[in-house]
Amino acid sequence: MRRVRPGVAASRGGPASRAVGEERALTSVAAGDTYEGEQPADLPRLWHVTLSVSGGEAPLTEVRRGLEQLAHDHPFLLTSRYANDHAEIRYWEEARDLHDAAAVALRLWGEHRQTAQLPPWEIVGLEVVDRETYHQRIAEGYGPLPATPVGVHPF
Repeated sequence: MRRVRPGVAASRGGPASRAVGEERALTSVAAGDTYEGEQPADLPRLWHVTLSVSGGEAPLTEVRRGLEQLAHDHPFLLTSRYANDHAEIRYWEEARDLHDAAAVALRLWGEHRQTAQLPPWEIVGLEVVDRETYHQRIAEGYGPLPATPVGVHPF
């Protein structure tokens, strides 16, 4: 990637170079938009979610009990790993698109914090990948190992 100073046109040899100071129009794709040949946006897909939380130290027995309750409350929970100051939760989420899967994941800890009596930790990491990407990573030997054994385990 070539870097240039702000305000200096980066010529790529084509006639469409911008004038100095001219803004480039940015385009984006709205959530749920599809292109020709893509799946319809209204069909749910499976997403692999890894949610990382951390905060002040809490008794390990309370962390484990809270994560076990969360697993009971959230039936798609695959595995949780925990220590006295952080935890990682991995599960499959069925959602229309990545935006929906991520939104559910970002609400998971806060919405279940009181009912499952989870520690007052904050979300410090989130990864959401589609099923195909998850399985491709595993097949290529990188990415998180499959969630076995399923359940709540210490790090």
